[in-house]
Amino acid sequence: MTVTTYSVTGMTCEHCVHAVTEELSRLGGVTEVNVELVAGGASSVTVTSETPLSQEAISAALDEAGDYRLAGS
Repeated sequence: MTVTTYSVTGMTCEHCVHAVTEELSRLGGVTEVNVELVAGGASSVTVTSETPLSQEAISAALDEAGDYRLAGS
């Protein structure tokens, strides 16, 4: 198992949390997604997966969920 925490910008509410959780959960090998919402700031998104995920896969899932970005990207 791999557990990685990402800093994600653009999240403002529970709808955002749901959208991000849903898209990240669809990635192959993801077993759990936990979001600590910081409305208007950088939220912590912890992803548990069977194998490490690429930064590109995470970014693409965030983009599919809405206007969310990895902090610093």
